[in-house]
Amino acid sequence: MARALRVARSSSSLFSFGSRSYSAEASHVSSSPSPFLGARRDVTKERNVQWVFLGCPGVGKGTYASRLSSLLGVPHIATGDLVRDALASSGPLSQQLSEIVNQGKLVSDEIIVNLLSKRLEAGEAKGESGFILDGFPRTMRQAEILGDVTDIDLVVNLKLPEEVLVDKCLGRRTCNQCGKGFNIAHINLKGKNGKPGISMDPLLPPPQCMSKLITRADDTEEVVKARLRIYNETSQPLEEYYRSKGKLMEFDLPGGIPESWPRLLEALRLDDYEEKQSAAA
Repeated sequence: MARALRVARSSSSLFSFGSRSYSAEASHVSSSPSPFLGARRDVTKERNVQWVFLGCPGVGKGTYASRLSSLLGVPHIATGDLVRDALASSGPLSQQLSEIVNQGKLVSDEIIVNLLSKRLEAGEAKGESGFILDGFPRTMRQAEILGDVTDIDLVVNLKLPEEVLVDKCLGRRTCNQCGKGFNIAHINLKGKNGKPGISMDPLLPPPQCMSKLITRADDTEEVVKARLRIYNETSQPLEEYYRSKGKLMEFDLPGGIPESWPRLLEALRLDDYEEKQSAAA
């Protein structure tokens, strides 16, 4: 395990962020003085970021981590994808994972660490440097293992109300032919207690995929709520762990991708960089 994760040590620590809470709805930052609030970095020369994305199941970690991966040129490593790939394989591990996932339980640290170890070994062989982790760490033990072998620059904690998360998870669909993911949920949560509402349009498939949509076996209301409950129980100490190290940025998603993506780039001080990338394309 340690050997596989040492590939991360070869990437220098490029961003040093303090604890920051960013409310996209209010468009303001509330935190103690932090290097994060300083001048924008020239990420065209400093690309080997080592970031972690946290957040409840269905919040959109994969979507935003993947977009940032493409923007910054670093691999997006999603442990959920690693688990699904293992599920699709044959053998005892596939059967064991199927039982765990279908019951809404968390996959054990040993299995996750083993899958991530193999993924990093494969990336090292291809010359990868830096990463954006999605879905790892999920427990304090995993965070401690990761901290022993590499320095995480920033932990982005994405947030949405629970009722939105449930609707999003129940709306997830996958095309069984092309493998792409979609979401049929139309979310329109009214604001209350001084908080703004949240609106998200469905991410519908093209006509050729419409009749081939399937639902994940674990995307039932009972299992989704169980996953959220388990996540909330385990996430508090994890968030506090990274908050105490000055590496946690909490980001309240204001809506779907059109509303949230530019706000997230602004919070990460990457909005100018995306403009430069677009101009150069």
